[in-house]
Amino acid sequence: MTNIQGIEVLTRSHDYLREVVVAVPDSAWAAPTPCSEWTVRQVLNHARIDQQAYGLVLTGDRPDSDPFHPADALAGDPVAELDKVLRAVADGYAQLPADADQVPTPLGPMPLPLAAATAAMDAAVHAWDIAVATGQNRPLGAELAEGIWPAADRLVDQLRDAYRVFAPALDARDDYDRVEALLAFLGRDPHWTPAAS
Repeated sequence: MTNIQGIEVLTRSHDYLREVVVAVPDSAWAAPTPCSEWTVRQVLNHARIDQQAYGLVLTGDRPDSDPFHPADALAGDPVAELDKVLRAVADGYAQLPADADQVPTPLGPMPLPLAAATAAMDAAVHAWDIAVATGQNRPLGAELAEGIWPAADRLVDQLRDAYRVFAPALDARDDYDRVEALLAFLGRDPHWTPAAS
């Protein structure tokens, strides 16, 4: 298995999020998700605002809404709104030097590979949330999970402690693969179904 990193992991996570969002049936936007008390539409808006923050911080700007109040805004076509934000993030990261050791992020400056993996982690886990909530057979792939592990390993515990922005980690069972272990570490039940909500 190839270890994807840097801009490639961000590109793959954005592609995964787009693919999942395009496939959401119109009837599923209000469905429950693994994010307790948030609907599919709210998870998408949270992911959109988070990605917007990763792009705007490169220019010193701020997102248009609070990601932790995701019902605040998502006007118009959700697919088009998301695509506009993801393109802006990709363009911003593409202009950075490949060896940049201090990239601004909403969580503070980081080396480019870690910054990209952190933005990718956010996009990918919310894509997974939406995929399982809407019954899509679009798992978070092993390569993508491997690419975002460095960000999860380095940042998630301190973010839990300082900001309470991640659910508590779930115990990984001995039979979990790398993807299932990552999801559990990020506070998701890897076998969540809408019936579990």
